[in-house]
Amino acid sequence: MHLQTLLLTLTLTLTIQTTATPLPTTLFTRNRNNAALTESQLVTIAPSSKSCTDAPAAGECATAKQAAKFTSQSFDTYKVTSKAEQAAVISLMAFESGDFKYNKNHFPGVAGQGTRNMQSPSFNKKYAASLPALKDKLATVNGPAELLDLLRNDGATDFGSGAWFLTTQCSKEVRAALADGSETGWQRFISDCVGTSVTDERKEYWERAVKAIGV
Repeated sequence: MHLQTLLLTLTLTLTIQTTATPLPTTLFTRNRNNAALTESQLVTIAPSSKSCTDAPAAGECATAKQAAKFTSQSFDTYKVTSKAEQAAVISLMAFESGDFKYNKNHFPGVAGQGTRNMQSPSFNKKYAASLPALKDKLATVNGPAELLDLLRNDGATDFGSGAWFLTTQCSKEVRAALADGSETGWQRFISDCVGTSVTDERKEYWERAVKAIGV
């Protein structure tokens, strides 16, 4: 009788263990590597983003709180879990948008250039084509400026361009170099993928991002 009871107990225990629902892997990954950005972190990176009072361009400014929300969403969407990559993307957007005050090019005023990382019209076209939510609207868009307006109309797509660009337009080699958190890797991202020059001001934004995010 004692042996039968023991066997029954073991059987029930194994059944419970094999049928229990495991915690989602994505949730575990997010908690360890991709915690949501905070308003405080974004203010550290982009100091004037705390407020949109007296913003220079009507309808374009986003606060650090808004930027944190939509940028966090973009990192989830495009699976940007590396803190070094996150720092690079955020610093790029903060620099290009003037602390999130702009989302289209005003100087010198290239039609169709914009979103928070100030993508060129050609990249905006690729980006828009990748978004299922915009599929039915693209056929009626007339020109790069209208396409940009469509992307800017939603905070998620406006702030999502940086993560999209990193994950779809940068090579594996650039991303691997960037992910190690070194200045050399970041410089390679700016020169080889973004296609522009490293400057002291860009570096200052990146250094603040590295510190704020804890790379």
